[in-house]
Formats: sequence, structure tokens, C-alpha cells
Amino acid sequence: MPDLLQPSRNCWQIARADNFSVIVDAADYFDAARAVMQQAEKSIVMVGWDFDARIRLGSLGLQDGAPTKLGNFILWLADRRPELEIRLLQWNSGMLRNWLRGNNAYYLLRWKAHKRITARFDGIHPPAGSHHQKLLVIDDRVAFCGGIDMTLKRWDTRDHRDDEPGRVTPSGRKLEPWHDATSICDGDAARVLADVCRRRWKRATNETLPPVTGGRASWPQAIRPMLRDVDIAVARSRPKMDDQEPVHEIESLYLDMIAAAKRFIYAESQYFASRRIASALARRLEEPNGPEVVIVNPVRADGWLEPLAMDTARARLVQSLQKHDPHGRFGIFHPVTAKENPIYVHAKTMIVDDRLLRIGSSNFNNRSMRLDSECDVALDAAQDPTGAMTTEIRDLRLGLMAEHLGCTPADVTREIDAGGSLLAAVHALRGPGRSLVPYQIPDLNGLEEWLADNEILDPDGPDEIFESLTRRGLFRGRLRRPD
Repeated sequence: MPDLLQPSRNCWQIARADNFSVIVDAADYFDAARAVMQQAEKSIVMVGWDFDARIRLGSLGLQDGAPTKLGNFILWLADRRPELEIRLLQWNSGMLRNWLRGNNAYYLLRWKAHKRITARFDGIHPPAGSHHQKLLVIDDRVAFCGGIDMTLKRWDTRDHRDDEPGRVTPSGRKLEPWHDATSICDGDAARVLADVCRRRWKRATNETLPPVTGGRASWPQAIRPMLRDVDIAVARSRPKMDDQEPVHEIESLYLDMIAAAKRFIYAESQYFASRRIASALARRLEEPNGPEVVIVNPVRADGWLEPLAMDTARARLVQSLQKHDPHGRFGIFHPVTAKENPIYVHAKTMIVDDRLLRIGSSNFNNRSMRLDSECDVALDAAQDPTGAMTTEIRDLRLGLMAEHLGCTPADVTREIDAGGSLLAAVHALRGPGRSLVPYQIPDLNGLEEWLADNEILDPDGPDEIFESLTRRGLFRGRLRRPD
């Protein structure tokens, strides 16, 4: 098979990773990040949509001699390593709602007062746009790239228990179950992700950061490398601005992965609101022998504004896709706990035929394609003629499906083999308690339909914000407006 990943088309660079793995849910990510950060000698760069200095960075009861709260942990790291520089870059609008909460402002002032901690806010984006990348790079040797922010709500285990003592706010209030994912790599791939951070830092602060030499950070012992000696692609979204050319690598990667699918597309995303993604899926669903599509979403978007923007668009797009699915190969579900409480899906993961894997910060919505700054990593198992890479990606997918369905990967495999279908397996294994629940299209009022159809709150790039409503909307192009 030819490699689908192509620099200058659907990714920025391809680089070798000595080790690569996917980390599912923030309990393991926070523990791994904490372990690698304690090894840092020269540099820690944290680039994110949001940070909260009050969170517990690590599992409940973790004893490693370091402070537990993120704010104190950062200060402790800077004090114990005389050559360590710590830089944090956060979306500026996220700062307005976060750093004025609780004692976050106190930590921010302490960080800014430290001579080797630099905390800056990123306001270089179009109106209504955001800086959405979620990157952590240590000594240019180990890098994390995915969907997990170091902020409130994110921490949870793969058990997603209804009564989880570690899943609380800093004040002790219980939080809802939360499903998320990120990736970790080292080697040259980590250095490419470090370059992404440096370019974003330069854009936001006008300061040039040199590459790091002499660091000693290494792979965390608690994380099993999923793959070794593997080529990793780094893809980005960058919005069009007067002094910046747009980058649509992530959009191209999504569309190329959908077009390449032969058997199935399995995806987890916080949203399902992209007209381009829906149109590409519609084309494949209409084919007599096209792939089946399984999407895992939250039951509703988080916040007060997001449901207006994303949930209404999802309802309209799913209505339309059902008209393009004559063979019954499309399913969209949301996970629930043992007591059937919703599990919020924040992961941004896509697996095609157990050959292609993509994980990062981008969602199935318009702004992730053309308005926000995003960063994803991807790999193609076509590079491995032994089939071992395909097996590892398959095991990841089976593990994710089993996690959501409250069963074992062997159970999922058995049902897929019996029915020859991911969708058939999901329906066979669904039941009371921990499970996947089919998405039900809600009744939309007139305002919600108008907001969704015109993409008022999820514009398709900077230019569309100022377009006439007659030239914009979910149903431009190939998708049909629902009757």
C-alpha cells in the first residue's frame, strides 16, 4: 500500500519516533507527564487552550516527593533545576475566564515573578478564533500531543466510575466522568513537535526560542511503547490572517483518511459539526461496498454556548446523513457509566481499517479545520510490512470499544467476527449499565435550526465570519437540507 501521509498536502513533516504510544484518559497522562517533567534538565514547553494551576497533577495518593498541585509543581521544578526554563503559552480568552477563578491569579503572579518561568497568553488569532493546540515538550526529547488540557474536569480513569473520589474540583465538588486521549513520542518526532511549539511561541510573543541541546528527559517507565521505530506525521490547522497564510493540513488529512477507508472508520470526537466531514462521509456511505462509520460523541456539548453551536449542527447533519445511508452503515453513539450517567467525550481520535491512526487537538467541527490553531499526529501502518503495527492499532481500537461497552476486547472481537461489522458488534454488546447509547436527534426550535444552518457559532474559517448569510451554511455543496 502506498503511504497516505504526504508532506505539503495532509501533514507538515514526517519524522521518526523511537517510541510512540496512545494514552487513554487523563489519569495515566497526568502521571506520565509528571514523571517526564521531573527529569527535565533544560526545557519544558506547555502550549494549551487552558491551564488551571489548582488541579492535582497526578493520581490520588501519588507519592513521589513533589507537590501535587500544578501551580506548586511548576515552581518546584524551576527551583530544583538551575538550568531549566519553563514556558507556558495559553489562549488569551481562556485566561479571562480561568485565571480570575479561585487562586489562579496568585499562581500566575508567582510564575511570572520567577526568573525561569515564563507564562504568556496567545491572542494572535482571528476574531472568534482560538489557540487550541495541546502540546507538552520536555527537553525536545519527549513530547505529548493530543486532546487533554491540564485543567479542570479532565482527570479520570478508564473505569469512569460513577463515584470516583479523585474526580473532583479543587474545592472537592464531584465532576462528571470524562473520556480523553493524547499521544506520546520521542526521537526526531518529538523535535518536530518542539518546532511546532517554537513557531507558536514566536507568533504569540515575537521571541525566538533556540532548539534545546543537552537535556536528559526520557520515556516514562509506566507507559508501554505501542510502537517502536515508526514514522509519525505532524499535521496542523492555521487560520488565514493578513500576515499569515492558512494551513489546512488537518482538514486534508481527515478527507484523505475518509476517502481511503475500505472497511470501517472509527472516530471519537467532542463534536460532529463539520460540513466537509459530513459530505465526505455521505459519499462513502452511498457506495454499495463502502466503509461503515462508527462515531462516539458526548450526549451534549459542554458549556452553555457550545450546545447551541455544536449540538444543533450535529442534529441537522445527522438528519441529512441518514438520507445518504441507504445501506445502514452509519452509527453515532454516546457512552454512559454503570449507572447510565453520561460520560463526556473530549477525545479526538480516528482509526481507519486499523491501518491509519490520527490523534490530536482537532474536532469534527468547522473551526478545527480553518479557524483555530490545531496540531495532530498520525501514522500509516503501510510502513510496516510485518503487520505488527496494524495489530497494535487494532488492539487500541478494540480497547476503546470495550471501554465504552463495558466488556473485554475479546468480547468485541467475537461479535465483530460473528457479524462481520463494527456496528453489528456495538448493537450486540449494548445493554443496561456501562454501554454505548445510540444518538437520538432532538427536536430543534426555529432559532436553533437557524443558528445551525447558518453556522453562526461555528464559522468555516475567518472569512465566513463576515460573509453574507446567503453565502454560508451547513448545506452548501453536496449535503441535502433535511426535509
